[in-house]
Amino acid sequence: MAKRIGGSRRKSRSKMTKKVSEKGKISISRYFQEFKKGDKVTIKIEPSVHKGLPDAVFQGRVGEILSKRGECYILKVVDGSVEKKLMVHPIHLVPAKR
Repeated sequence: MAKRIGGSRRKSRSKMTKKVSEKGKISISRYFQEFKKGDKVTIKIEPSVHKGLPDAVFQGRVGEILSKRGECYILKVVDGSVEKKLMVHPIHLVPAKR
């Protein structure tokens, strides 16, 4: 069996880069934003912060907040027909538009 080469950021150049207009300091209000249990959020990866970073596969997915653990939130995301739990820092989350 061959061993897979590369890490979690492999083949994610466009997902993990910022446009020139987005570069600079990160928004502190987004870093400390609060969510309640049951809120719907969209995963939008902030490439400059590696803490609580979800896998690039989940970029743009909508999930539901289950609970808070430390600074991060536990999300329930449906991947095909399987429900998965992710632990994500709030800087990578945006309230869903619904």
